[in-house]
Amino acid sequence: MLAILAFVVVGALALSGFISSPLALVLGFILAGIGWVPARLNPAQLAKRLLAVAIVMLGFGIHLQTALQVTGDALGLIVASIVVTLSLALLIGRALRLELSTAHLIGSGTAICGGSAIAAVGPAIGARSDQMALALAVVFILNSIALLIFPLIGHFLELDQYTFGIWAAVAIHDTSSVVGAAEAYGDEALLVATTAKLARALWIVPLAVLSALIAARYNAKEGARKWTLPWFIGGFVIAAVIASYFPQGEVAYSWLFVLGKRILVFCLFLIGLSLTLQRIRAAGFKPLLLAVILWLFIAAGSLIWLLN
Repeated sequence: MLAILAFVVVGALALSGFISSPLALVLGFILAGIGWVPARLNPAQLAKRLLAVAIVMLGFGIHLQTALQVTGDALGLIVASIVVTLSLALLIGRALRLELSTAHLIGSGTAICGGSAIAAVGPAIGARSDQMALALAVVFILNSIALLIFPLIGHFLELDQYTFGIWAAVAIHDTSSVVGAAEAYGDEALLVATTAKLARALWIVPLAVLSALIAARYNAKEGARKWTLPWFIGGFVIAAVIASYFPQGEVAYSWLFVLGKRILVFCLFLIGLSLTLQRIRAAGFKPLLLAVILWLFIAAGSLIWLLN
């Protein structure tokens, strides 16, 4: 009874927007640790289904014209940061003897847009819920740090508003932390960072498709399933097209986008419910070490690029 009550309360808080993504993940993990998971609930399976719905709804927050313009302005930096970050993730992950899926998820979250990228790529490659939870946890830790230190570094280096906005959009994982850091820096930085981050979200589509294709080819060698395009990726693109070219429903699109973000928070709560202490102990500190190395690389590398 207590497990059901706790699930309903925390789930309602997540869906209503009263708790953040990291807190939802932590609360799920705590409830799982004390055994308060409803008996007939399969949180990992439910999260997988709802994540697909959330990703589609997030597409209603993308305006393709603006996104493509910003992407074009910083295309070299965006492409270079994504390719190099993902490559380093796999190379360093292999050196650390991390599971390939975990390394790929951390690399995806670092290269594009944190939790949203992990949520999209995870089902595409058939990642386990504990692998997704570990990737999300380390990304959220670094998000919290970035939110505090990026404005301080920007002021110390006397970065202009535009440069800081682009830097924050590239080097901070999650959109919420990008917005928070840029808002603390200035109005122009906030506008630039928000637009650039949403433009960066477009790269979820090719990343998820490519990840699914590579994973299917790898699995095919072991007799696993063939490649199929994740349906929610097509849904994400269709939602972005509708929001961009049919402005009559702008109010509805805004509500759908907000609902998608809240469903994503609820999914993180479900993922936390499926995480066990045994799996965390087995993973050790290596996922966090990989995430820190990638984050330092992309933060320093993108700043050097922008200053040159």
